[in-house]
Amino acid sequence: MDDLIKALQIFRKYDNPSYPTSCEHDVMYIHIEYDKVSQDDKDKLAVLGFEENEEDNGFLSFRFGSA
Repeated sequence: MDDLIKALQIFRKYDNPSYPTSCEHDVMYIHIEYDKVSQDDKDKLAVLGFEENEEDNGFLSFRFGSA
């Protein structure tokens, strides 16, 4: 859970949407614009299990999905 909290703290620097996450088919989606996040933070997020969601210009994680 510590890695998820660290990732959410990074995401929080860039936005605070009313509905920041969703899960579908064992994938967690983060609704923060990928293009707005610094490369340094993208690198940190990758280590924490989050990668680019090219379809929605956001992030996704198979590690923190709904399963």
